[in-house]
Amino acid sequence: MKAYVILADGDYPRHPAAVELLRSASGIVCCDGAAAKLIENGFVPDAIVGDMDSLNNDFQQKYREIIHRDPDQETNDLTKAVYYTLTLFPDKIYILGATGLREDHTLGNISLLASYSEKTGIPVEMYTDYGKFFSIEGDVEISMQKGGQISLFALDPRTRIISEGLKFPLKEVIFDCWWKGTLNEATSNLVRLSINMGKVIVFQPF
Repeated sequence: MKAYVILADGDYPRHPAAVELLRSASGIVCCDGAAAKLIENGFVPDAIVGDMDSLNNDFQQKYREIIHRDPDQETNDLTKAVYYTLTLFPDKIYILGATGLREDHTLGNISLLASYSEKTGIPVEMYTDYGKFFSIEGDVEISMQKGGQISLFALDPRTRIISEGLKFPLKEVIFDCWWKGTLNEATSNLVRLSINMGKVIVFQPF
């Protein structure tokens, strides 16, 4: 399986699960400002993507062979990196470093997972030092350990979810506030969800 990592310019990943993704990746694509952090930690990116406003001229000159400049201001550097990574025909994309440092960037990046899942047609997961995010829709089964925590964030208040295998059933929940699907717990090793419409972002802590 060709699994590529995209490193964004938030908190540099320290959790062993996230660092292992860097070590085992088929390739690493950096948003421009993240490239220096990656190199400082002993890795070399396969590509650096973005408008290059976060890298000085000396750095850009040194790594010019792997820089892919995209000046478009209608998308952020993370989205530019995702679109570039798709040209490498990955089977899966892991996003690291997309949270922390600035809460507005964190919220924006997490919300983009719903768009990426639709546009890429492949699994896209976002890892932090505390857990992972991914987007789901329709009828889904999620394997997890009994007693493990899970949080669900519906992006459309019209979304309704029928759940099986959760401590707190979701059938009657109206998702008009983001907290309403959070801090649930698996009562079995398989959670089944039936989502009537829209996309839902899942968080599973490590």
